[in-house]
Amino acid sequence: MAFVPTMTFEQARACVVQQVSAARQRPAMEDAGLESLAGRVMAEDVTAERDIPALARSVRDGFAVHAADVPGTLEIIGEVRAGGRFDGAVARGQAVEIMTGAPMPRGADAVVMVEHVTRENPGKLHTDRAAEAGQFVNPQGCEARAGEILIPAGKRLSYPDVALLAATGRERVPVFVQPSVAILATGDEIVPVNETPQAHQIRNSNAYSLAAQVARAGGRPRMLPVARDEYAHTREWVEAGLSCDLLLISGGVSAGKYDIVERVLADCGAEFFFDRVLIQPGQPLVFGRARGKFFFGLPGNPASTMVTFEIFARAALELLGGQCETALPFIQATLTQDFRHRTGITRFLPARLGPGPGELTPLRWSGSGDVPALSRANAYLVAAADRAEWKAGENIHALLQ
Repeated sequence: MAFVPTMTFEQARACVVQQVSAARQRPAMEDAGLESLAGRVMAEDVTAERDIPALARSVRDGFAVHAADVPGTLEIIGEVRAGGRFDGAVARGQAVEIMTGAPMPRGADAVVMVEHVTRENPGKLHTDRAAEAGQFVNPQGCEARAGEILIPAGKRLSYPDVALLAATGRERVPVFVQPSVAILATGDEIVPVNETPQAHQIRNSNAYSLAAQVARAGGRPRMLPVARDEYAHTREWVEAGLSCDLLLISGGVSAGKYDIVERVLADCGAEFFFDRVLIQPGQPLVFGRARGKFFFGLPGNPASTMVTFEIFARAALELLGGQCETALPFIQATLTQDFRHRTGITRFLPARLGPGPGELTPLRWSGSGDVPALSRANAYLVAAADRAEWKAGENIHALLQ
């Protein structure tokens, strides 16, 4: 194998995004209904069919008036509610009772809240409040103009996007086909989940955590049988995995005698972009391309597998799925206790946000195999490689889980 570089976190992340962005092709499209759009990626721009709102409308319950007429006493000439229209016009000295969401009557240019009005019989109101033109009124087209792009192609759909599609009459829309992702766990020590492991064995948790992460990121997981620490068996399933859009291999990428994944990949014609990243957990991390498909050789320890997927493989999957951009959900948080580490690597350690707003507490953990600590966490504390310590009350980066 030719020399493969070691990279910092920032270099490795940029490498993944650059390589996948440069090589990816536009995914195939399919139509999907509103009920199944959450998390899918739009394949075409969605534009407004008309102004939103189509008419000026009230944002309060009250009375539609001429702003110049108040404060004062006005004649009530009718009412309009959401879903209805007032066919007449509001002349000077007149008012129309109006409900939230109802279209503004012609002639009126402001709304006085019902709480600020006293009714005077017969059919009159009085208000001591002044008003400005446009008060409590959403003008026609203030949310979007006809023809304006509402949802661009390449956007992963959130629940507000689904609401917007429904509100604009899109019962079915074109989305990109979700990438297929092969998941290959390796190692003689791994047994199926439904077996009782002996003391020297472990259950195959990595394949299931990766399947959950893949599905959350918009992919279709395909779980392969466990590859044993034997060249022919590993190569058989690596080649099967390369038939998918992305291959994730868990384990077998360290420097041990039976860590043969890189040799198998090299014999499949792989190009390696990096095989070690200066992070914890997850230093022995391989990223490359073979037979036109990208692959990640993720470390076998569960925490390392989960972390490296989130900060590297997820970006590749999102881009392959048609997203225009990918970003890590970093936030600034306030430490609840002192924290220190040895510089030189970026650490992603289990932590918990709360109970106070923006507070972050590092959790006790026992290393890369400590799945219970990750289950208790809702974020990762991100310790920069060039800083050794933080005091309680100082800000530090956190990555949402």
